Amino acid sequence: MSATPVLVVGATGSLGGQVVDQLLERGKSVRALVRPTSDASRLEGRGVEIARGDMLDVDSLVAAMRGADAVITTAAGYTRGGKEAHDIDTVGNANLAEAAHRAEIRRFVLTSILTSDQTPGVPHFWHKKLAEDRLEQLGVPFVALRPGAFVDQIASGAGNPLDKGRIFWIGRTDVPLTFVRTSDLAAYLAAAVDADAADGERIDIGWDRPVSIREVADQMAARAGTKINVLAVPGGIARVAGAVAGPFLPIVKDMTAMFSWFDGGRYVADPRRQEQLFGPAPTAEDALARLTDELRSPQPR
Repeated sequence: MSATPVLVVGATGSLGGQVVDQLLERGKSVRALVRPTSDASRLEGRGVEIARGDMLDVDSLVAAMRGADAVITTAAGYTRGGKEAHDIDTVGNANLAEAAHRAEIRRFVLTSILTSDQTPGVPHFWHKKLAEDRLEQLGVPFVALRPGAFVDQIASGAGNPLDKGRIFWIGRTDVPLTFVRTSDLAAYLAAAVDADAADGERIDIGWDRPVSIREVADQMAARAGTKINVLAVPGGIARVAGAVAGPFLPIVKDMTAMFSWFDGGRYVADPRRQEQLFGPAPTAEDALARLTDELRSPQPR
């Protein structure tokens, strides 16, 4: 293993845990930022160094980064939820940038979001754009990977679609958009630590082409030899629900704004730089075949 560790922020989550796996496979020494009350036993069992800290405590972040070669963050308050979700995506990301500046990190790899710079009306997208900007303002050497929608999370949001025979969606089912698989993104994030990318690059991450959620369901159904329906809530109804619930549940308004953006047909990646750095983009057919096979034979983690 390399002697100087890579710090992973968000290592106890699904994406972050797979980033840790990818780094270890590449022979990297790994340090994980873990909140004081979180269970780190699985990470410790894999030989990962644990740094206790919190994204809302900048001094703890500086301590965690001290002596690290690089940082990869997959942390996202929006997906984790809870009362601190907004603070994590705003104050927390700003604290990470400040700590990386103080610790003089060689490379900071940010998990951003596709089209985040175009979507001030989608809060959790826009917060990633602001995180990119803060890293740039502080002069932190960073690379931002901007992935599309996580197809494995969407497809399994209401249970295994091969068992349930359905995928839930909001809005139009025929609009092509960019998807990614969590495991593929984890590999790109790990590779980005040493990739020949310029400081400040924002890199779209996706497949060879955009596909609609209807095509996702049809390809998975054909692979599995079953039927998968797409149960869609009309966009207009979702927007009304978001407007009503927004003052009490901001995440609902955020989510409906995201699906409304999907309906516009502009959530599409340009994979050319991705391919230059990481090799050919996965084809939609291959990515969905691999996802279907995994859902048919899930592997315990």
